[in-house]
Amino acid sequence: MGMKRKFKIDLLGEAIDFLESLDERTREKIYYNARKAQLINDPELLKKLNEFIWEFRTKYNRKYYRLLAFWDKTDNEETLVLATHGFVKKTQKTPKSEIKKAEKIRKEYFEQKNNKNEQ
Repeated sequence: MGMKRKFKIDLLGEAIDFLESLDERTREKIYYNARKAQLINDPELLKKLNEFIWEFRTKYNRKYYRLLAFWDKTDNEETLVLATHGFVKKTQKTPKSEIKKAEKIRKEYFEQKNNKNEQ
């Protein structure tokens, strides 16, 4: 009996682009932490930034990597977290512009999803 994942992670385009731009070891470390966050509740790995946006957190080689995400609870299966995009954090606080970008991607995602459901 393995531990059950609390949620599924789906990567959107910009998150994939970000991960592919990194070297393999860094990318593996981020994936490892994301998988760990699926099993355990640890704010060091997954932290709520505001009402809608969360961040997956990885520190590797003295750099801070962030993947921003939001929850999709519209399909009753398994709660889906979508990583909107990633960046290397250079300041203490997550930049507001990055959070705004994640919110915009979230809004577009649900608009597209609602359109699909109405067709």
